[in-house]
Amino acid sequence: MHRDHDETFPERHTYSAADRVRPGGHPRALRIGLGGPVGSGKTATVAALCRALRDELSIAVVTNDIYTREDAAFLLREAVLPAERISAVETGACPHTAIRDDISANLEAVEDLEAAFSCEGTGPLDLVLVESGGDNLTATFSKGLVDFQIFVIDVAGGDDIPRKGGPGVTTADLLVINKTDLAPYVGSDLEAMARDAKTQRGELPVVFTSLTTGDGIKPVTDWVRARLTDWSAGPA
Repeated sequence: MHRDHDETFPERHTYSAADRVRPGGHPRALRIGLGGPVGSGKTATVAALCRALRDELSIAVVTNDIYTREDAAFLLREAVLPAERISAVETGACPHTAIRDDISANLEAVEDLEAAFSCEGTGPLDLVLVESGGDNLTATFSKGLVDFQIFVIDVAGGDDIPRKGGPGVTTADLLVINKTDLAPYVGSDLEAMARDAKTQRGELPVVFTSLTTGDGIKPVTDWVRARLTDWSAGPA
């Protein structure tokens, strides 16, 4: 049964969402968090989003690792964005702590990036992607850090993951089931995953991706563009 995440997972609402307008009158960038288990393809998804959107949007990324800056280093090696648009946070603790319980380091990184790109002649950021360190199915972002969250799982982790639920699967604004190209090799049933995700999530959207294909990130970029359109329009 789909559960009401407002009641079941109140930790998502521990903090109030930041104002849409920065001091000085500049509109704030849309902030989207990406979480998911280790190896699900979060960093590859961030890289693919940057490649697909960087020519039309001003983007920055904040990555989270416990004791290293591996994810930021990967994005730099792939040259998905200039170095000054990528900020790395070393959490020193469980990844979900830094995105949900004590968001201060991540919030500072996001605000520093926004301040840097709001200078005269540079122009404000349109989108900030905040990638969590690899965690389990309980990872959720504070609403004080991001406006929307994407949760990434992959078929190689087992086709029972949507059925197992957890707040990452059940409450994320978008569930991404990644690495569909591996399904025949690991025995994952994509139709069953879709049914189980629907049962867990109700009307919340689910997309399937394979980043090894030419435009495999398109379902996610389409969703991000729709959120940006709504964000630019302002509160209803």
